[in-house]
Amino acid sequence: MDLEIKGFIETSFLDWDGKVCSTLYVPHCNFHCPFCHNSGLIEDPKQYETIPAEKIEKYLLSHKDFIDGICLTGGEPCLHKNRGLFEFLRRIKDLGFGVKFDSNGTDPDCLKKVIEEKLADYIAMDIKGPLDERYDKLSGIKTDLTKIKESIKIIMGSGLPYEFRTTIVPGLLGGKEMEEIAKEIAGAKKFVLQQFVAKNCWDESFRDIKHYERKKLEELRDTIKPFVKKVLIRGE
Repeated sequence: MDLEIKGFIETSFLDWDGKVCSTLYVPHCNFHCPFCHNSGLIEDPKQYETIPAEKIEKYLLSHKDFIDGICLTGGEPCLHKNRGLFEFLRRIKDLGFGVKFDSNGTDPDCLKKVIEEKLADYIAMDIKGPLDERYDKLSGIKTDLTKIKESIKIIMGSGLPYEFRTTIVPGLLGGKEMEEIAKEIAGAKKFVLQQFVAKNCWDESFRDIKHYERKKLEELRDTIKPFVKKVLIRGE
C-alpha cells in the first residue's frame, strides 16, 4: 500500500534548517490541538487530492541537484505505520535523498523503528506543553505522557540531529511553563520556539488571540537557554 500523501510543497527553504526540501503532508492526527492550522487534513482529508508517490519521485529525481530531501509531516506520520510509511521512507532513502521526520511523539515504537532502520536523517518532535495534566488542553485529548517522555528519551539517545519544538500559545504558555518544558528536555541539542499563528486555528476562539511580540519570545528564549544547548525562534 502506498503512503497516502495529501499535500506536496515542491520546494521549501523553511521546513528543514540548512536544507532545501520537498514537504509532504499525510492526513489524520490523534491530537486535536485547538491551535492547529492544518485542521483540514484531520477533519476532512478527502477534500484534498491524493498525490501519487510516482509524481513525488519524478520531481525529486529531476531536481536532484537542488533538493536535499523530504520533510514528512502532517497530520501525524506514525499513524500510517501500517499503511506504507516505512516502505515509502525506504524508497526515498534508496533514491539518495534525506528524510526529516516530524512527529508528536505519541508512538515511541514507531520512532524507534524509523531510527533503527535508518529511515530518517533528522527528527522533529512537537512538545505541546508541560508534561502534566496541562498537556491535554494543548493536545485536545487525554494524552499518555509516558509515551511522550519515552519518545523524548529515544530521540535524545538516537545519535541523529533533532529538534524539539513548542508553539507558544499566549494565555496557555508563558515563562513558567516554558521553563518546565525545558527542564524535561535538559541537555537537548535544539529547542525551537514557534510563533503562534491565529489564522485558521481549528478552535475558532483561538483566532482572536494576539500572538506574542518578538521581544516576548526573546525573553522566553533567554529563560530556557540554561537548560538546552541551542534555542531558536521560528516565525514572525
